[in-house]
Amino acid sequence: MEIKEGKNRFYVTDATGNEIGEVTYSDVRDSILSIDHTFVDPQYRGQKIAQQLIKAVVDKAVIDHKKIIPACSYAKAQFARVKDYQQVEFKG
Repeated sequence: MEIKEGKNRFYVTDATGNEIGEVTYSDVRDSILSIDHTFVDPQYRGQKIAQQLIKAVVDKAVIDHKKIIPACSYAKAQFARVKDYQQVEFKG
């Protein structure tokens, strides 16, 4: 499975090219992103796809020296669980 990057999103496709999961984010300010949506097709849930998509956004934020507002419920849960994510979480 390969995570692909699009405009303000990361996504995953199955072997036939159908999109099976995505995470979207928006620019709040020059230095802040907001993760606003995470979705994985129900038949692919339980494979940690959503976790990998959130990590892709976190990795991008680290590289780009940005902070993240975890706005969607899944992102909020991941940021609460994964201590390393707190380094990029916006605490404004």
